[in-house]
Amino acid sequence: MRMRESIKEYILLVGEAQGYLLMSVKEKLVNAGFEVSIAADIGDIDKIEDKAIAVLIYAEEAIARNQRLLIYLKDKIAEEDIPAFVFGNPEELDDIKKLILPHLIQREYMRPINIKDMTEEIKEYLEQHDAKKKKKILVVDDSGVMLHSIKGWLGNDYQVTLANSGLSAIKYMILNRPDLILLDYEMPICDGRQTLEMIRSETEVADIPVIFLTGKGDKESIMKVMSLKPEGYLLKTMKPVDIKKYIDDFFEKKKANIKFH
Repeated sequence: MRMRESIKEYILLVGEAQGYLLMSVKEKLVNAGFEVSIAADIGDIDKIEDKAIAVLIYAEEAIARNQRLLIYLKDKIAEEDIPAFVFGNPEELDDIKKLILPHLIQREYMRPINIKDMTEEIKEYLEQHDAKKKKKILVVDDSGVMLHSIKGWLGNDYQVTLANSGLSAIKYMILNRPDLILLDYEMPICDGRQTLEMIRSETEVADIPVIFLTGKGDKESIMKVMSLKPEGYLLKTMKPVDIKKYIDDFFEKKKANIKFH
């Protein structure tokens, strides 16, 4: 799993913390690069402040009989599209699947368990799942240097596609809908204003949020940019870390702000 330095990520491990098997699983996950929080009931989960990227449930008797906890987990897994994995004895696995339906469980592992193999499978699955869930950003700029700079700044956490003109951007987004467009305001031939007008005239893509990129930071230029009612604007002179933070904050505000707690 590619662990991001900027965002704390961990697996929520559900089970009784004092169990030898559970602690062995936790150790393997930590060695694989994950942070791990152990929770045995809803109260423990509520204390976790950050969002879990996956849930791994130990199908032991105490957990399998805790219907309130399992219903809570089922709802969170379904609502937040969190990958869920289960391991343990066959009887308890069956009990858990009566409440957390099988289609919500990505993998199940019956005892005796090869912890190393299980950890590697979970890690591989989450790498693929994470890539699929990356937000898609289309960057439109006539400067090749700027295009590739932005891809370098954002490429670890987002799927970044590059277009060097408004027309090529329109053609691309009709078939490959991005979650956000970063649009150069000062392009030749078809500038940012014209490109935005074209985007808003196409029903299929009219609602895609647009943030302008501009090299001009004076009041008059900014007023011209904002008069078009984009989602915002970014100055090309900003530090890369600030541009990255602006984009991160944008997506944080767009999502429902549902935390796994």
